[in-house]
Amino acid sequence: MSVKRMLGAMLVTGLALANLTGPARAANTAPAITQFDKAFAAINDYSYKLHSHEVKGSAIQERVYDYWFLKPHYAKTYIESGDGKGGGGVWTGGTQVSGHQGGILSAFHLKVDLHDPRAVSLRGYTLPDGLMQNIVQTYVTTPGTLTQANGGKIGGVATDRLDLKVSDPSAYGGISEMILYLSKTTHWPIRQILYQGKQDVLDQQFSDIKTDTGLKPSDFPF
Repeated sequence: MSVKRMLGAMLVTGLALANLTGPARAANTAPAITQFDKAFAAINDYSYKLHSHEVKGSAIQERVYDYWFLKPHYAKTYIESGDGKGGGGVWTGGTQVSGHQGGILSAFHLKVDLHDPRAVSLRGYTLPDGLMQNIVQTYVTTPGTLTQANGGKIGGVATDRLDLKVSDPSAYGGISEMILYLSKTTHWPIRQILYQGKQDVLDQQFSDIKTDTGLKPSDFPF
């Protein structure tokens, strides 16, 4: 076989393999995500308050969470107010969460699956789903069209606005659009809004963000 014919055969074979495997989907990118990644890489731990409004059908859940995170995978949360007040949990990686419910059950600690109904929010979000790096990562990995624009000021803080139009809402709990505001100064999230069609079904605000507070693994009893 001539060199020309051999190269031609190799090209056809390569195209056939590409059609079999399908093209690899590139991760979504935006300058605000790159800036967040740099800010996150520079710290060892953080804490913050998460003000969350969730809607599922006719049900509404209002909560304020206190969150703590220590690299590489220690996370803890406490429900400061709202539905389940007094409850909390600890996650140290893996598929289980250790915690307790609020009220008269607060003295009883147990370990359950990460997706156990007692360990998730109204719409099924888990403890690690609320970590800021995981929230930003969903804008990278969720198939869709991502754009960035000036987000204006939120609480006096100038922001960048990420807007992700989800390609297949049925694969993401019906979520069709995701919007995230990040501080232009610190590059940490300020607010997130998720839409199911025209209805906002999740509205989260992040406040009292503190980094490198000196957290230790012993602060996350599992």
